Amino acid sequence: MLLVRPRRLAAPAALLVSLTACGGDEGAVAVTYTDVQRERIASLAGPPSLPDDPTNAVADDPEAAAFGQLLFFDPRLSADGEVSCATCHDPEHGFSDPARLSTGIGTTGRHAPPALGAAWNRWQFWDGRCDSLWCQATGPWEAPLEHGGNRTRFAHLVAEEPDLRAAYEAVFGPLPDLSDPERFPADAAPGDDPDDPLAQAWEAMTEADRDAVNRVFSNLAKAVAAYERRLVTGPSAFDRFAEALAEGDDAGLAALSPAARRGLGLFVGDNPANPFRETVDAFGGDCWTCHAGSALTDFEFHNTGLGPRDWLDPEDPGRYAGIELVKAQTFNGTGRYSDAPDAAATDVLRYLREPSSEDLAAFKTPSLRDVARRGPYMHGGHFDTLEEVVDFYADLAESPELGHRDHQLYPIDLDEQDRADLVAFLEALDGELPDADLLRAP
Repeated sequence: MLLVRPRRLAAPAALLVSLTACGGDEGAVAVTYTDVQRERIASLAGPPSLPDDPTNAVADDPEAAAFGQLLFFDPRLSADGEVSCATCHDPEHGFSDPARLSTGIGTTGRHAPPALGAAWNRWQFWDGRCDSLWCQATGPWEAPLEHGGNRTRFAHLVAEEPDLRAAYEAVFGPLPDLSDPERFPADAAPGDDPDDPLAQAWEAMTEADRDAVNRVFSNLAKAVAAYERRLVTGPSAFDRFAEALAEGDDAGLAALSPAARRGLGLFVGDNPANPFRETVDAFGGDCWTCHAGSALTDFEFHNTGLGPRDWLDPEDPGRYAGIELVKAQTFNGTGRYSDAPDAAATDVLRYLREPSSEDLAAFKTPSLRDVARRGPYMHGGHFDTLEEVVDFYADLAESPELGHRDHQLYPIDLDEQDRADLVAFLEALDGELPDADLLRAP
């Protein structure tokens, strides 16, 4: 169904709050918000607070974060000694990847999600196959196309490199004795292929020795997570505007440009002149429906109806596969290596439903905070610019090869000015960067 937003018709004056744009030739342009829009704007204001992670006992330990920062930038944790976490999570690009598809040891099938602000997420990876930052950190280290290593190799690395050993033991206590090569082979990791030498070596180990390696491996990941929890941004221009709007601070409204203010109105929707109001709950851009709350995400998964791209797997199942993967994950929040497997925070995993056809090609709703820093966009680097993203959502001219487009999405009538205004608002969501010392190798 095509829903066409009527051009700017007059709305009941009692419902509107007029904000006269400040400065320049646009000073006479009035931007109006309804009471509903003001409530929605207030609900988006932030930046969001950092959620607790009881499954990681060192999540907020400064010494663990310092160790994690060392690991994040250390290419020794890769098969060729050249790939670090920062390879695909570039600090100069919002801890994201400027390439469409991220490349470590080889080229992966997706665009790396940003590490900046990842601590706000309920699920990690585009398909949500991890439920915590520390679970997420374990994945790339063993992925053949990313770091290409294995947990036993990295446990040996930490034991043998003096700087890593000292940093590890300062946080987690003594390492196990890994010196016996019969018990602890140089390379071993679990796997589904019985002919894989890594899996064979892993199966030959005793359960106790596998547990010792897993404990070291998960501790390394928990240190990285402690560092990544510090990679959050401060208030954005939008946050300053929202605060001024709530407090009636006319001078503070200048935090947003006139274009960004108009874009904000489109973003939160609720056009009172909409003739479909009785059948559609809210109207306008209504981007806030999925990009809700101060993190600007609903933390869920949607098939947005993206069409094929030559560089992507057309059969990528997205969340459909991610649900089973996170349940089976050794390092999930309810597992043996969680520091609080019975915490209320893990209920979201414990009661996770079974995958259905609605999950096919559905991918995580990313936070829009700091979005202008991290193109290209979407799980496969589909679009190079925010302008292209806005055009896609306005027109919905593509069709998915797998699954179907989420029923919440409808084309909307946005003219050229509307689209530019939405981009201006999105650009106003970049917040203050973390301390410069966190943006580089220690």
